[in-house]
Amino acid sequence: MAKLNFGGVEENVVTRDEFPLEKAREVLKDEVIAIIGYGVQGPGQALNLRDNGFNVIVGQRKNSRSWDKAVDDGFVPGETLFEIDEAAEKCTVIKYLLSDAAQIEVFPRIKERLRP
Repeated sequence: MAKLNFGGVEENVVTRDEFPLEKAREVLKDEVIAIIGYGVQGPGQALNLRDNGFNVIVGQRKNSRSWDKAVDDGFVPGETLFEIDEAAEKCTVIKYLLSDAAQIEVFPRIKERLRP
């Protein structure tokens, strides 16, 4: 474990040596990771996870530029691309990457779908 200083606060951080990609794949092998929001952060995180062998779906509003971008990036409507509520229902892990304003608006619907 590495000790890093973040703005004057020292934190212990797990390093890649301690948690390599292969271990992450093993830990998450049965999980479905939903990227909720495909705006600024969504594409980079979704594509990185997908390209590294994780089971990724995207939740995005239909008929939006971000929906079209997800399609252009290879996500398939009804298979790996869904409306936000449906993606939240289908997944076991949520990466909540909507804008701040959208997070506030959508969270009540996401909260209903959270499971232990």
